[in-house]
Amino acid sequence: MGVRSLVLVVFTFIAAVLAGSSLPKVDYDVIVVGGGPAGLSTLSGLGRVRRKALLFDDGHYRNGVTRHMHDVIGNDGAVPDEYRALARKQISRYTTTSIKNVRVATIKKENKDAKPGAYFVVMDVKGQKYTARKIVLGTGLQDIFPKTPGIMEAFGKGIYWCPWCDGWEHRDQPFGILGRLRDVMGSVVEIWSLNRDIIAFVDGTDVESDRKKIAERYPNWQKQLEKYNVKIDNRTIKSVERLQDGSKVYDPKEWREYDLFRLNFETGPSVNRSALITNYPYKQRSTLPDQLGLERDANDTNKIKVNINGMRTSLDGVFCVGDANNDGSTNVPHAMFSGKRAAVYVHVEIERENSLDSIQKRGTKFSSRSAEKKAIRIIGNDLEEAWAKAQKAK
Repeated sequence: MGVRSLVLVVFTFIAAVLAGSSLPKVDYDVIVVGGGPAGLSTLSGLGRVRRKALLFDDGHYRNGVTRHMHDVIGNDGAVPDEYRALARKQISRYTTTSIKNVRVATIKKENKDAKPGAYFVVMDVKGQKYTARKIVLGTGLQDIFPKTPGIMEAFGKGIYWCPWCDGWEHRDQPFGILGRLRDVMGSVVEIWSLNRDIIAFVDGTDVESDRKKIAERYPNWQKQLEKYNVKIDNRTIKSVERLQDGSKVYDPKEWREYDLFRLNFETGPSVNRSALITNYPYKQRSTLPDQLGLERDANDTNKIKVNINGMRTSLDGVFCVGDANNDGSTNVPHAMFSGKRAAVYVHVEIERENSLDSIQKRGTKFSSRSAEKKAIRIIGNDLEEAWAKAQKAK
């Protein structure tokens, strides 16, 4: 068989295989947005099954301000940025994955009505565009702090919102709760096994509306707080002053950090506490979920509604992992779980689409003669002539 004939056979075969495909031609199988534990877990899961995946990381992480990550089996006490660096290094062994350190500006779904022909166009803040069949959002939440000086500066460093993440290091220390009265009881039941000397600094929210709210969930809240010996301080907080830094004064053998804060008020004397838990609101850190029109949770409109079975959102082809979704948990193990779960479901969904598409193609009419004519127009006679000359030269 001559070169020209061989090329025609190969070209015709490829054309037959591709004939009738309804799948979109894209740069990536999956684009992941968010470089925290959820996004990294997703990327790792996709790399393990050789999905071509790109992760965007703009360098913002909800736990980026904390000293250490805790309750992460095998990595308990890891420094967040060191953890991410190691995760990236390990993921880099999977040759189908890549990471770009840039923020995503927009995501648009194209060919929306086609299944599975729909795809997504992602544009970063530099104007570069990328396409993918599926999107996984691990864009996280942003805590909304009061303007009270000292709170935001100390967040993650003696002032925290998760007892599983940071409570153990401050066990048996004089403790405070920051936030509205309506949320106090929830914090007490979470931290009572760690701290018994508790004052709730409710910052002027001990009002009728908050009393009704807390009573809806805890009808006997006043008696319960009395039983726990929790004091309520309703004075307006003027500032929170750090007196001691637990990153410098600590006991590594006992895993104890000795922070110390002074709470100053508009009236009356100051109060010292060793650690404080917060109950402040939060919001979606990224505008991308709203750009895509994703449905929010009915009870917590700051969370993206997902089906926990696969982390799917209300928009086909878009998945949401980590703190941003409403699956009911917010910590590093949860983020890793949700990322891995999404990776599995994304992978299987793509392969099912590929399988169905291959079956549909077999039923399409294909003209080998037409493909051959097209091949002749493309390759011409140059290869055949070159082959003949090469044979004579021998």
